[in-house]
Amino acid sequence: MSKEYDAFVENLRQLLLERLGLKEEQIFFKEQDEQGMTPSGDRLFVECHASPAGKEVCGIHTEELFDDYEDGVSLEKIADTVEKEIRKLKNAGFFEKTKNLNNYEKVKNDLFIRLLNRKKHKKELSKAVYRVIGDIALVLYMQVGEVKGCTTSMKIRRDCLDNWGLDEKTVFEAALLNTYFISPPRIFLWEKLIGNPEYNGECFMDLNQEFELRRENVGNCLSTVRRTNGAVAVFLPGVAKRLAELMKGDFYLVFTSIHEVMVHSVRMAYPEDLQEVLRDTLREATPEEDFLTDKVYRYCQETGDFMVYKGTVFLQVGGPHEEDEKETK
Repeated sequence: MSKEYDAFVENLRQLLLERLGLKEEQIFFKEQDEQGMTPSGDRLFVECHASPAGKEVCGIHTEELFDDYEDGVSLEKIADTVEKEIRKLKNAGFFEKTKNLNNYEKVKNDLFIRLLNRKKHKKELSKAVYRVIGDIALVLYMQVGEVKGCTTSMKIRRDCLDNWGLDEKTVFEAALLNTYFISPPRIFLWEKLIGNPEYNGECFMDLNQEFELRRENVGNCLSTVRRTNGAVAVFLPGVAKRLAELMKGDFYLVFTSIHEVMVHSVRMAYPEDLQEVLRDTLREATPEEDFLTDKVYRYCQETGDFMVYKGTVFLQVGGPHEEDEKETK
């Protein structure tokens, strides 16, 4: 590419050699090669484990990191992030999972969906598999292990779909269903949540049991059993439809973070008020890394569509990719 890029890659390589305690030959760089190891872009390869069965190597996409560097992220901070991820992946059994990445049947049960702010994560979504709803990206991930009780995961790139020989819709729908069973949706009652770390929420999706949502101004807290990245719950199969049935109509969605979303009946709240509450919450209580959106959304029971509040009206949203997104009244 450029001398600056070459220098960046070599400096990153030297930092990782030092921090990971590896030998020169254990970290090497390969430019994009359609017929070789790097068909989807330049990579810095790090040998993480060697055994009689072979070597386990992690490939780091350097072009994306160089974009961050040009945007002002320091080389030290980039090296910190890469080192941390490599150490996590080694401890999480990452390589045992990812060696099966080209075999859909072996990894399909580990696919799931996470939510990200589309604008904030624009660069890292450039090669990812995702759907768009307003300024929210529903992103395809694969779980690869656990570190200290936390799930370690990786984004699935679009070239994986080609390797699997499957279309995006088929894979995405399966991942949504996986997400439902991996971490089922729950309504959390504040009085039970406070002071009870073992509280797993209310199972409102069971059609054989009666359940009443609160319709007062405070709203209902929707998340998942894990309560991590739980805002995805509203986009899981059947959840929005079930909420509308319990609400007996449309409802507003206030995403206070990536972990939960507040659900309000349209009969009991005003979008302009919810917008103010959301802005205050984001400013005072939501860490930057947990931010999802500063927009209020609405679910329409009649059409099954999500809409976003802009100015004084709600606009219908939704699309498979950022470039395809259209907004109409």
